[in-house]
Amino acid sequence: MFLKSSATATWTAAEAIAACSDHIIDLSIEEICSELAPSIREGAIAAINRNLSRHTDAVDLPELRNALARKISDETAQPWSADEIAVTSGAKQSLFNAVMVLLNPGDEVLIPAPYWTPLPAQIGIAGGTPVFIETRHNNYLPKLSDLTAAITEKTKAIVVNTPSNPTGAIYNRTTLGDIAQLAIDRNLWIIFDECCGNFIHAPHTHHQIVSVTPRVRARTLLVNSLSTSLAPTGWRIGYLAGPKAIISAVRALQADTSSPNLTGQHALLHHLESADSAFELRLQRHVSNARSLGLSILSTLTSVPQPAAQGGFYFYLDLTRWLRRVNAHGRDINADDVVNVLLMDAGVVAISGTAYGDPVGVRLSYGIDLGLLDKALRRLAVTLNTWN
Repeated sequence: MFLKSSATATWTAAEAIAACSDHIIDLSIEEICSELAPSIREGAIAAINRNLSRHTDAVDLPELRNALARKISDETAQPWSADEIAVTSGAKQSLFNAVMVLLNPGDEVLIPAPYWTPLPAQIGIAGGTPVFIETRHNNYLPKLSDLTAAITEKTKAIVVNTPSNPTGAIYNRTTLGDIAQLAIDRNLWIIFDECCGNFIHAPHTHHQIVSVTPRVRARTLLVNSLSTSLAPTGWRIGYLAGPKAIISAVRALQADTSSPNLTGQHALLHHLESADSAFELRLQRHVSNARSLGLSILSTLTSVPQPAAQGGFYFYLDLTRWLRRVNAHGRDINADDVVNVLLMDAGVVAISGTAYGDPVGVRLSYGIDLGLLDKALRRLAVTLNTWN
């Protein structure tokens, strides 16, 4: 459908989008396309009208940490205090801060794969070594036996990302309880990333690991992102919660880097204090409707199983059987080739699983306009089903 008029066979994504901007539909985005919540807008405007433009006294707003402490206390049914929380410039900074204060050179961190792309690099910057645990054979959940077998005297932490980005898999209570007990028994830390925890699709349930096993709280860091859960992604407001000594070290580190933007902090504080859940419920319904629409279209794929999409706002396609069929004709195609063809022939931007440590997967975001999602997935289905 979209062909390059030159002798050069290779396009970059930027070239393709520039040439076909009216036709390209982006399913690679890591956000939900939505208007601002009224309470967030009101909080930002109020902060601007009050001329609140200076640095905070420390690295974040104490009032926001207090509000987050109340939020986490409600979610975990355990008391949390403001000095157990650090507000960050998005969850990415929370994860970076966590590994920087936890790891010494040579420490190993267990990461279930497919994994969120920045994690291995962050661990490497901190002097650690990522150790990947394959999960494709177990519906994208790590087996306790695989985690146990990977532990060495250098292992320092386990990453738990639920719902998973990119796979959408949700960790059940049994899996979380097993991981928590393993961490307790082997003196390991848990980095618990729940950035997509607001978007759970029935009959699945999101569980907090410190609620499942309260004793693991002393060795757990909770990572979350208000800019993901409430959709103002570009505002970059996240938080890290954990033991006071670790959070104190995180705040000292962050004082030497950068604090979150002040207007965004005030805006999200106002939202939390307003206790108005109407916007969040509308956002969750939109994501749920997009998931239902997408699953209906993706059910027409041949040789590609329907993604579970238990949580979050991503479809993760397992192309193992599809690639086996296509490569049986003498080709040597992987997920990178698939996303290139989807861009060229279907006008759909997707992300190859190689970005997440998986050569046979493709991630598709469904956090976009329903009309565009419908059009993109129908194009994708035709392209994959007719590819010989």
